[in-house]
Parts: sequence; C-alpha cells; structure tokens
Amino acid sequence: MTPAEPATTVRATAADLPPLRTEAAEGLFSGTYAAVTATFAAVMFLTGLAALAVVPTLPTAAQDLDGVALFPLVAGCFVAASLLGGVLGGHWADRAGAHRPLAAGMVLAVVTLLVSAASASIWQLAAGRFVDGAAGGMVAVSINAAIGQAYPDRLQPRALALMSACWIIPSLVGPPLAGLVAEAWSWRAVFYGLAVLTALPALAVVAVLRGRSWPVVPEPSQDRAPRPALMVAVAVSAGAALGQYGASGRDARHLLFAAAGLALLVLFASRLLPAGTWRAGRGLPATVLLRGLSSGVFFTLEALVPLMLVTGRDVAPVLTGLAFTGAALAWAASSWVQGRLPERTPRHRLVVIGALVQVAAVVIAAVGSLPGMPPVTAASSMVVAAVGMGLLAPSLTVLSLSHAPAGRQGYASSAMQTNQNLGQILVLGVASAVFNAFLGAGSNDHVGYVAAFGLLLVPGVLTTLLATRARIA
Repeated sequence: MTPAEPATTVRATAADLPPLRTEAAEGLFSGTYAAVTATFAAVMFLTGLAALAVVPTLPTAAQDLDGVALFPLVAGCFVAASLLGGVLGGHWADRAGAHRPLAAGMVLAVVTLLVSAASASIWQLAAGRFVDGAAGGMVAVSINAAIGQAYPDRLQPRALALMSACWIIPSLVGPPLAGLVAEAWSWRAVFYGLAVLTALPALAVVAVLRGRSWPVVPEPSQDRAPRPALMVAVAVSAGAALGQYGASGRDARHLLFAAAGLALLVLFASRLLPAGTWRAGRGLPATVLLRGLSSGVFFTLEALVPLMLVTGRDVAPVLTGLAFTGAALAWAASSWVQGRLPERTPRHRLVVIGALVQVAAVVIAAVGSLPGMPPVTAASSMVVAAVGMGLLAPSLTVLSLSHAPAGRQGYASSAMQTNQNLGQILVLGVASAVFNAFLGAGSNDHVGYVAAFGLLLVPGVLTTLLATRARIA
C-alpha cells in the first residue's frame, strides 16, 4: 500500500467537487475533508491489520491442512489476484468514481476472511487468499484514485503519508497478536476474528462513501489510454499464479507450470500497462516502470534477508519480526517527511534520492551476508530500504496521477499497482533463481546471497538513471 498527489490533470476532475476546494487553508481533518479522511484512514488501518496478521499464520494453516508443498501457491496467489483486482478497481473508479470499488473491496475482504477461516483443504485456503488478493487490489487502486478525486493537489502528499502511517500500529501489534491467538486457540480464530473486526467498519465505510458527493466522471474521449480487456487481466493473474505454483517444486510438472506462467506474463502483461512502459517512455510509462523496479528491489530484500537470518544465522523469528517493525516505522516516517516538503519540490528528485537509499540498502545486505558479520547488519538493510521506499513510492504515485489522462486516475493507479506486483514477482523470481544456481553448484550460502543481492543493484541503478523521464514538464 503506497501513497499519491498530482498537478494539472487532477484539478480537471476535482473541479467538479466545489465543497472540497473552497478553503485553501483547510487541512486533512478540517470540516470539508474530515469524514473522507477518517474513512480512508480506517480502510488502510483495517487493510494493514488483516494483511500483517494473516501472513504469519499461513505456514501453520498450510501444515494443519497437509499442504506444506503448496505453500508458495498460498503465499503468492494473493499477489497474483491483486493484479486482477487492481485492473477491475481502476476501471470501475474511472467509470463511476473510486468510492464504489473501494466499498466493494472492503465488503469482499470480509467474505474472503470467512472463506479462508472455514477452509477444509489447502485448495480452499488458496482460493480464499486469491479472492482476498482481488479485494486487496481493488482497495489499493481505489484509495489512490480516491485521493486524486477527493483532495486538492496540496493535500495529496499529506493524505498519502497518512495512509502509510495507518500501517504503523498494525505492524506493531498485528503479527504478535495473531501469533498469540493462533497459539491459544487456532489459526482459524485469527481469520474469524479479523472478519468480525472488519465487518462493522466495512459497512460504515459503505455508508460514509455513499453519502459523499464525488466528481463527475467525464465522458470517454479519443485522447485517453485504452482500457485493457478483462480477459487480459485474468491471463496475467493466472500467469502469476501458475508461476507461484511452479516454484513449489522442481520436477518436470512444476517446471511446465512455471514455463506456462512465464509465457502468459510475457504475452499479456504489457497490455495492462501504458504503451512504452518497457522503453521508459516519458511521463506515465516511465513512472509505471519505476514503480515495478523499486518495488521489486524492496520486496526481494524483505524476502531474502529474513530467510538468511533465520536459516543461515539462527536468528530467532521474534527478532526477525522486529526488523519488519523497524521497516514499517521507517517507511511511515520518511513518507511523513515527503508529505511536509514544499509543494514545488520536484518529485522526480525524491525518486532519485529514494533509489540511491535503496542501492545503499542492497550494499548493506550484501555485506551483512558475509561470514563473520553480525546479523544486525543485514537486518538494518530492511530499515534503510524502507526509508527509500517511503520517499519514492508516494512521489511516484503523485507523478502517476499528474501524468494520467483526464479522468483516468483509476487507470493510472491500476497500471502502477499491476507493475508493482509484476516487479515483485519477476525481480524476486530472478534473484531466487540466481541464489539457487549458486547453491546447486555447491557454493556456500553466503555466496548465493551476495550474488542475489548484487543482482538487485541493477534495478536500483536503473531507477536512479530513469527518474528524470518521469518528471512533470
């Protein structure tokens, strides 16, 4: 979940909402914006709590359902489905306003928690996580589009910083509380409890959003980006899911599924993105590309560093969890800083600074993987990388909304969410392949980690070099 703010094109859509633009001195919690701000904050808080509380219980659930071998599918299908949910949410937001897919995503999230809680097999759990991913994708895209529609330009960076801050408490209490509940009762109690906690606020979100006046969605025009077909989104989502399933084994069948998933991604992924994305075309295409590159670096670090700490350094899981907490706090803090910078601060320069901080984090992780280095060295790389993401993620969202065609903030947010997920899948997949290749050659673990972290320098440096192509003219 990450933030937003725009310039000229967002004014065109928000101009239809006079009450939200009357007082230049108004803040997020002034009378004009208070209800919407509180609603968005509640959505992000509940989304963060559910995401951070559920994930630690998934290994226990997979073991209880005799499906440990399929755990990569269970863990990865959420990301795969969020590709589909992001496209659906983006198109819906452009057609009817962001409040409708946002409310629908919240209600669907409650339903999927109940489906997962009642799982009788690993496949039902995977199905629940898949639908939950679709709901999560709708919510993530709708939040960014709604911020572009509901707030003036000057308030959007602050709104995005607040959205990041809403993940602080869930990051502190979610994982340990879920662990206590799972140990005292069962992993199912975690899902049921989250469904109960989310149900009434979800209904309140629906009621509040229905009572608001939202911008009039402009009629389609020739200069707008084309809407990708639903079947393309389904194909990309299926490709990501097949790839995750293929990663759960090394036999011929799993390799076949992995190859099929990669083929679907290659054939269809570009159709969900603005033309010129892979060439870093100026404006929205470059912005979308940078989102995928930077997200791939960050989430690969978040996957490999804890793996190294637990399996290679025998660090207690609770201590590894503190690294995640530190990263969440660092992300929120740096996001708060970018939200308080002067309005005229060039956003592409913040992207450059954030990318350089990410490069430094990759170097720290590589050094921390060497024999004899204290575990805290590698763990600190997660915190440093989060500082970089807190600066560049909201800045990229601001740039995407500024570059979006008139009335197409949903399309821009959908493209950003899609490439974020693709970046996570592809960068992590390549880094994992490099790591496994060195292990297969008989190398020590630290050699594989150094090679995998070294690979992350490529997207980090590319983000730094290409950031100027995303700037606002």
